[in-house]
Amino acid sequence: MPFDFVDNWSRWRLPVLVFAVLLIVVAPFLLLRDAHQDNVSAVGLANHTREVENTVQSLAYEMRSLESATLSLVAGLDSEESLDGELLKQRLQQGTENVRQLSARLQTLTRDNPDQQVRVGELNVMIRQRLEITESILQEPSVARQRRETAAMISRFPIRELAQSMMDEESRLLALRDARAEALQRRTNALFWAAMIGQLVLLGLLSFFSQRQARQRLQAENAASRASARALTVLQSVREPIALIDSHQAIIMHNLAFAEMYGVEGDEALGQLLEQIGNGAWRHAELLQRLRDVLGRDRELWDFELAQQTEDGSERVMLVNARRMPLPDREDEVALLTVSDVTTQKSSERQIRELNRQLAGKVDQVSDVNRELEAFSYSVSHDLRAPLRHIAGFADKLGRQLGDDADEKSLHYLDVIAKSARRMSSLIDDLLVYSRLGRNAMRLQAVDMQSMVDETRAILDANLHSDAPGRHVEWRIGPMPILVADENMMRQVWLNLLGNAVKYSANRDPAVIEVQYQQDEEGRHHFSVRDNGAGFDMRYAGKLFGVFQRMHKASDYPGTGIGLASVRRVLTRHGGTVSADARPDEGATFTFTLPASLDQPANNEPTT
Repeated sequence: MPFDFVDNWSRWRLPVLVFAVLLIVVAPFLLLRDAHQDNVSAVGLANHTREVENTVQSLAYEMRSLESATLSLVAGLDSEESLDGELLKQRLQQGTENVRQLSARLQTLTRDNPDQQVRVGELNVMIRQRLEITESILQEPSVARQRRETAAMISRFPIRELAQSMMDEESRLLALRDARAEALQRRTNALFWAAMIGQLVLLGLLSFFSQRQARQRLQAENAASRASARALTVLQSVREPIALIDSHQAIIMHNLAFAEMYGVEGDEALGQLLEQIGNGAWRHAELLQRLRDVLGRDRELWDFELAQQTEDGSERVMLVNARRMPLPDREDEVALLTVSDVTTQKSSERQIRELNRQLAGKVDQVSDVNRELEAFSYSVSHDLRAPLRHIAGFADKLGRQLGDDADEKSLHYLDVIAKSARRMSSLIDDLLVYSRLGRNAMRLQAVDMQSMVDETRAILDANLHSDAPGRHVEWRIGPMPILVADENMMRQVWLNLLGNAVKYSANRDPAVIEVQYQQDEEGRHHFSVRDNGAGFDMRYAGKLFGVFQRMHKASDYPGTGIGLASVRRVLTRHGGTVSADARPDEGATFTFTLPASLDQPANNEPTT
């Protein structure tokens, strides 16, 4: 949400500023202009009223002057030879003209007032009639008649009352218009102060937002500066050489690792061509062409292997990577150049290849040994069995030949020969089984460990019932999983481990054998077989899983010493391990582990 607000403010900032300027400048101007026009109109109306009033007063004055001149002439102050009489006539003529002009002017000025137009009409009628009577009086020879007509004119056409009514109307209008002008002036003053206050408020808001914008810009610049400093610090702390080159392959930036690698100090490499750096370490035609393609065609350079003679004089193998990128402070494209020193890696690869070659030779040797072992196994299985059969057969014939004549010592010798032959035959059989466990191909399939343990237990119980009818074994078997393994090989594991537990707990009554399973956090499978039998000394545990290695005498516990070696070989081929923990006369615990990769697949289909 804050980012959306900042983005929207950046987008609408200029329109908002323009609108604020319009509010500050244009709106007060328009308001004051309208108020000024209203004020000017009100003042004009008031001046118009005064002008009408002055015109009425001038007209009334002229009419009085005409009356005075007429009365002077009628009173006999004039004579045709008298200079004053001529002046009075001129005055009457001039006054008459003035009255006509003022009347016409008043008619024009009162066009906006119908009531005044009516009065002006009446006044014009009276003025016209008076002027006509005045002209007729001046032409009348009888003085007495002139006086009577003059008195009748003044009484019949009272202009003064009508002029006074017009003056009163104009005074009323003037008062109203002056009041309106004062109200408009007050409104103009109020608008002026309101506009001034509004401008101050808007200027204050604009100043506040401008300062906040300036602070935000300063903070953004500081943040950008800090980010640039962090980026530069990270760039300088990277131990791989890094450089920026422009379209002319001139260096515009590099880190300390680049300077150390190619022997440049400070900023002396800036502006120099790449091929001029490091005493010609970059003068490689193919590489320079590839870099031109990166800059000109926007291609990328990946893991270009380049042998360089560095500043310390050593020959190094470098992997060069480059890609084009824009910079905010440049219009042209630049290329980011990164260099990785893989000299040690290449040396290690050469050593690994040499070790692989040696290992291949060792594998050939082991193959030869295995072939010899197979030949030996074949000889054991075929060539040695015939002499053993001869020994056993002739010993038996010799016993029958001697019959009752054989003494006790002879019978003992014959019995030892027969038992040794049978033991030798068992050893050969177990040795062949051990050999096949390491040589035969594995057939992986889903193996139910629970069923396999139960089957092995049933076989061992059957043997005990026939060999030791009175012996009792207490089995404690936990739940077992289903895994992917070679079924025949895993059967050998359980036969040997459970058989050993039964065999070495023969002196316990009851013999207790526990079989448990658990899976750790990494998915590995742990199986354990624990008995309460004879146990053994852990000092000799290293010999436990060797061929023909025994911890007890054959007379105490029969066996060939190959069973645990077979267990180890089977588990090794499955990627597992086996270990033992025991104390003399306190039982033993054998634990073997199988990897998580042997989990039964989700579809429960066997794997071959």
